[in-house]
Formats: sequence, C-alpha cells, structure tokens
Amino acid sequence: MVEEKFEILVIGSGIAGLFFAQKIASLLPDCRVAVVTKKEETESNTNYAQGGIATVMSGIDSFNLHVADTLTAGAGLCNRKVVEEIVTRGPQVIRKLMDIGVSFTKKGEEFDLGREGGHSANRVVHAEDLTGREIERALLDACRSRKNIRIFRESIALDLISYRRGKHKHCAGAYIFTPKGRHFRSFYAPIVMLATGGIGQVYFNTTNPDIATGDGIAMAFRAGCRVANMEFIQFHPTTLYDPGRKAFLISEAVRGEGGILIDSRGRKFMQEYHKLKDLAPRDIVARAIDKELKQSGEDCVYLDITHLKPEFIKRRFPNIFKECESRGIDITKQPIPVVPSAHYNCGGVVADIHGRTEIRGLYVCGEAACTGMHGANRLASNSLLEAVVMSDYAADDAAKFLTEHHYPRNLPNKGYDHASIEEKKEKIVVTHDIVALKKLMSDFVGIVRSQERLKLAKDRIKYLIKSADDYYFSHRTSYPIIELRNMALVASLIIKSAYRRKESRGLHYNLDYPDTVNSRRRNTVIKPPNF
Repeated sequence: MVEEKFEILVIGSGIAGLFFAQKIASLLPDCRVAVVTKKEETESNTNYAQGGIATVMSGIDSFNLHVADTLTAGAGLCNRKVVEEIVTRGPQVIRKLMDIGVSFTKKGEEFDLGREGGHSANRVVHAEDLTGREIERALLDACRSRKNIRIFRESIALDLISYRRGKHKHCAGAYIFTPKGRHFRSFYAPIVMLATGGIGQVYFNTTNPDIATGDGIAMAFRAGCRVANMEFIQFHPTTLYDPGRKAFLISEAVRGEGGILIDSRGRKFMQEYHKLKDLAPRDIVARAIDKELKQSGEDCVYLDITHLKPEFIKRRFPNIFKECESRGIDITKQPIPVVPSAHYNCGGVVADIHGRTEIRGLYVCGEAACTGMHGANRLASNSLLEAVVMSDYAADDAAKFLTEHHYPRNLPNKGYDHASIEEKKEKIVVTHDIVALKKLMSDFVGIVRSQERLKLAKDRIKYLIKSADDYYFSHRTSYPIIELRNMALVASLIIKSAYRRKESRGLHYNLDYPDTVNSRRRNTVIKPPNF
C-alpha cells in the first residue's frame, strides 16, 4: 500500500471542508493539506443549497430573536451556549466569505434578506437561489490558489487510522481508495477533518446528492466516536414531484416570499396545522403534507406562487424557474407539484463548537457533526451558518494543536485488507440491498413512526449490516460496496436512536408516543461497542 504524509487531511469538499482547508492553509503555509473528495469538488450538499445563510444583518432584527427562533425550532434540545456563539458570529463569517470572493445578492448597498419558515424576521443572506453554488465556487477558487493544498478527486476514505498513546486515542490519517487504477493509499496526518456532509441517500426520496451516504459518521463511529440525536432527520417539505427524474429541491424561500401550499382542488391547508400557516417550521409542514397525502391518496400537493408577479419570480428564483420550465412547468402560471424528501440530519458525531471529537486530532464539522446547534429540528438556513463558524474555529484550534502534536515515532501500519480479487456475486445483489435499505428506511423510519415499525426495522437492518460486511470483506472494493457498508451502519444508528426515544419531539414523531415529555428532554447518545 502506498503511503503519503500530510500535516492536515480534509475529507469532504463542501462548505465546511473547503473553508477549513483554505483557512488552515493560510495559517500554516508550510504545512501540506490534502482534500479528498468522492466525486468532483463541486458535488456536495453545499452546492445544492438554494436558500442561504441565516444571520442578523438588519437593524430591525437582533441576535436575541435569532437565538429564540433557533431554540424554538430545536424543541428543547439545543445547546443554548452553542447557539448564542454561532448566531453572534454570523455577521463576521458573512464578511469573511465576502473577503474570499462570495457575491451575495443585494438591493443597492444593503443585503437582499430573505425569510424562511420559523424565522421571525428577514435574515437569510443569499446569492439569488444558488447560494451554495456561489459559496462553493469562491471557496474552491481560494483552495486552488493555495500551493500547499492538494485536491484528490474521485477518491473515497475507507476508514480512519488511529493509535493509542496513554489514555488517549489519536487520529493519524485515513485509508483512501481511488477506483481509477484501483489505488489503495495510507494518507497519514496528525490532523483529520471529517466534513463528509449528510446521510440523505439512506432514504428512497432525498434532496441530497448521490455521495451523501453518511461515510464520515460511519467511519468515526467505527473508530470509537459517539454519535448523538440520529433520530432527528429533517424532511424538506417541498421537493419537486417528478417521478423517474432526479430530485430537485424547491427552496423554503419560495414559501418565505409568499408561496402557498394547496391540494389538488386548490384548497389551502396549512392554517389547519400551525398559526404560522405556510411559514411553519419544516417538521410541521412535512407532517402536514404527509397527512394530507395519506388522507387523499394523492401523489403530491402543490406550492402556488402564481399570485406573485412573473418578473419577480424569475428574478428571485431564476434557477428554480429554469429547472421547472425544463420539466414542462411554468411556475408563473402553474402551481409546483411537491412532496417531502429526506434533507438534513440534525444528529451526527459528538463534537464541540471547535469541531473537536473524543479522538485527538480528529475534527468534524458541518452536517456530520452534532454540537447541539440544531437540537431536535434545524431552523432553516442555520446549517451553512454552523458549518462556516465551526470550520473557522476548528482551523484555529487545529493550527494550535499541530504545534503541540506531531507524528508518532512509529506510524500505525497494519495495511488495509482491500478484499478479494475475484467477484463472488453479481453486482445486482449489492444494488438490490441498497434499494432494500432505502425502502426500509422510508417505509418504517420516515416522517411518522411507530414502535412496531421501528422494531421491524431493527430486525431487518441486522441482515443488511451482515450482508454489507460480507460483501465488503469478500469482494473487490467498489463505491457501491463501501457506501452500502456505511449506509447500513448509519441506518442502524438512526433506527436505534428513534426506538429509544419514547416521545415525540421536533423531527421525531411516534404514533405510539405522540406527546413531548419534559422528563425525556435529553440527547440520544450511542456509544461504539468498544467505547
């Protein structure tokens, strides 16, 4: 196995990974930084983020209001100190992103602040309706301009490399696989940043890109990190309903600008579910749509913005307009057919606001982390805010850590068993298990749950985990096999977490326990077997 040494290894190329990489590369210009990404650099949840970054940039808004909205959405499980710190850092990180080259939409000299569900004021800084893509572009340009950053495309991390020194476990890098040429490499680094994004592909319908298979969470758990609050999966209420085509997210900002949810008869229904009507938090809206569809037997509901001026729609949502038009829908004249889809994981690897985990030298930021920022339900557009603030803090902390910790005298070198050379089963078997996993999660661990469904899911996921491990250790390594192994583990963590929570709170709604119980207001923490 080929060995390469770096000072910093970043796994993932979304906003968290790239912001961290470019900052630590500037703080430590003599250090070597490797960024490993599964596909092209731009394939990440960040690139698909339409809404923007929630932050206080207006005189009629305040940090206290933003904090209060976040805590309300989080349904009692937010870490207030973390929320306050991240919210108050918002304006600073917006300026840092602008310094890097991000161009946000403005009205004259002021930011064009949008509003989304759960917010009590207009505070969403955006770049038209392609905020994520604009941030990704600027951060990639910043990383490419740094001579001490190397980007490894079309490569996937298999597992973390670690060693024990005294009472503490330390991270020392990761095993990397590149399908082209079938290269297996040990990337050694005393600092590893996991910025691998979400877990959406565990579900059948998702807004996430194909790479969002929970790899970072799975690797960290196998290495010995705790995970928390994995039961809180946010389903975006409005994904374009277009069977057989790739999912396309209809930003919550559409409702923020006046979009109204209606059924096939044109009936407005959100007033029956929440006082904020169409601006209710995402979990309320997703459950409302789920209930409407189950009662009516219809395939979708509709998001109507035809009452707004066509010129405004095309200017405010140019990407959404073009995408819908390409699919035969003129959103200035026709309501948009929508359904809920798995969108965001509020849980993840237990970390503090600096991204530090229980393994020294291992950091995690963004959606793969659980800091207490989002609690039981993420407030819209708080995710990019958390990702930038965390990676900003993590870069400072990692730079300090690196001055105090170096490579161990004897690097771990167990090699990596990259499985057999011969294919023993048809690839269709792996594909079948991936589909079966997605269907299991959507049918039994979706928007509305029950103990019976969760028990069935617990029993079935054991078979899928065993099957995935068998494939992994007996077949030639491939993306589908690696991802199936990680997806099965992540799915089991979600199921275990959901089964343990005997109440309904935030994004977790259980028919058998429909009430929120104060005595159960605590995080669901799962420890690795050998913790």
